[in-house]
Amino acid sequence: MTKRPHIYYAEMNSPIGTLTIGKSERGICFIEFGSMKDVCSVVDTWLKKCLMNVELINNEVELQEAIQQLEEYFRGERMSFDLPLDLVGTKFQILVWNKVKEIYYGETKSYKQIATEIGAPKAVRAIGGANNKNPIPIIIPCHRVIGTNGSMVGYGGGIDKKEYLLKLEGAIEKIS
Repeated sequence: MTKRPHIYYAEMNSPIGTLTIGKSERGICFIEFGSMKDVCSVVDTWLKKCLMNVELINNEVELQEAIQQLEEYFRGERMSFDLPLDLVGTKFQILVWNKVKEIYYGETKSYKQIATEIGAPKAVRAIGGANNKNPIPIIIPCHRVIGTNGSMVGYGGGIDKKEYLLKLEGAIEKIS
């Protein structure tokens, strides 16, 4: 694994709560639901698991473009993101995350559909596991992956956030 000397992070307020966004020299590498104070242990665990010995530096200027694009998304002005990403995961996870990135704004797909599309139709549970490990929610829209029967299953930020995002995009009944 190539060394990353530092990861910049910043917090932003959103309609679903505070988001903490991280960026390496390669691109956005994580989004966590909560302030850095609240998610610091989660970020530290992720960094250790990915064998990254980095310094975390609070720097809103470095995250300006990501914050702006996320704000536009939450205002309903942006349907896709144009940001470099630094995906850290297994080959399978990265395959799944790249497939999930292809789900259009306002659409959903089931775990089974994703499994079929990557050529592993029996890997439905593995798709769920990879989706659960998505380090960059919203930008990699794992909220758009639902149960085969249309149910709102699993979301790291909570089902309420998943429902909010799908309502925002018009994929399910509008936000009241």
